[in-house]
Amino acid sequence: MLTGKQKRFLRSRANTMRPLVSLGKNGLSDQFVDGVAKALEARELVKISLLQTAEETPAQVGAFLARTIPGAQVAQTIGRTVLMYRKATKEEHQKLSVEVAKLG
Repeated sequence: MLTGKQKRFLRSRANTMRPLVSLGKNGLSDQFVDGVAKALEARELVKISLLQTAEETPAQVGAFLARTIPGAQVAQTIGRTVLMYRKATKEEHQKLSVEVAKLG
C-alpha cells in the first residue's frame, strides 16, 4: 500500500507525463491489461487516458487493473485519467521504485 508521501511523489512525477495507454470502446480486454502490465514492468508508472467512448469510469478501471495485475496500485484518478504504479520485477527497470521505497 502506498503512503501519502509516496502518492504525492508519484503524482509529481506523472505531472509532466503524457498518457501512455488509452482505453476506448473496446473496454477492459485481455490485450489492454497485457499492454498495461508490460508498460508497468518497463516504466513502473503509467498514465492511462479514458477516451469519451469508454463505458467504464476511471475508478472502475483502476480497481480492475489493481485486481488483475499483481502488485499494481492506483496512485491517482483525476478526471478521465488513471495513474498506476507497480514495482518492476527486473532490477534494471527499478529506478522509480528505489526513490518510492525511500519515502515509505
